Amino acid sequence: MRETHGAHRLTELDDRTGAWHAWQLLLCDDNSLTALTSAEVRGWWMLPLPVGTPVFLAMGLDDPRPMRTGVLTSRHTRPIGFEVVDGLRCAVAAETLLACGRWLGLVDLVVLVDCALHLRQVTRAEIGEVARPRRPGAKRLREALALADERSESVYETLLRLLHVVCDVAVEPQHPVADPDGVVIATVDLWVCGTSSVHEFDGDEHEKAARRVKDRRRDRRLDRAGFVRRGYTAGDVLRRPVTVLEDADRALGRPHEPGRVREWTALLRDSVFTSAGQASFLARVRGRR
Repeated sequence: MRETHGAHRLTELDDRTGAWHAWQLLLCDDNSLTALTSAEVRGWWMLPLPVGTPVFLAMGLDDPRPMRTGVLTSRHTRPIGFEVVDGLRCAVAAETLLACGRWLGLVDLVVLVDCALHLRQVTRAEIGEVARPRRPGAKRLREALALADERSESVYETLLRLLHVVCDVAVEPQHPVADPDGVVIATVDLWVCGTSSVHEFDGDEHEKAARRVKDRRRDRRLDRAGFVRRGYTAGDVLRRPVTVLEDADRALGRPHEPGRVREWTALLRDSVFTSAGQASFLARVRGRR
């Protein structure tokens, strides 16, 4: 099936995978998929990317450039290291993150850095090595690395953690909670440091009947150990963050200052988790093409 002029995808592959293989046919042997395309091939936590997101390709300065719609190429003076993943040449993980730093907001990039570190596809040292001054995306990647935590286990665990950090609430991810006898009864998404409060993200899987039974048993164990568990949804994190801040302020015993949430909402405006952020992202990639 034709994907673009001079490239066809195999019908036995799904649309996305087939498209990537088709685009690879147009590349020189040392070129690769990069940025968000490489991230998706690698199986990283995916962001809510808008329709119109291009395929990202890394090429040398003198390589023939595929002049096609739906593709965005970055030119490099030196070869970019790549790995073959499911038959596709993908920029190495650190270079993939650096390329993402050119197009994504800080929140979105932290999600990807958390994931890559959590999956052990890259190290902090490797990220630091590619994020050298004057490389496009390096400044944003250094900022993201400073906020990253490999203990996060999902997109919204990262977002919930970032909300707390930005609002000056110290938290510890994947904190083991023990009962009075020292037996670990639960590992919680976030412990509000210095308090008896734990804050967790409750995704759709928590609404399933079998999961609800397990969750309520776990809640009772936490209660007996003297901890208060608060669960939050995507709507709380993205649209009602002040309610999360209010709970944290109460746990810390400090005055509630709603203004602390302004930095978080400003970051979200440049994130693809909001419509404004998606529009900004598309403007950047379309302007570059």
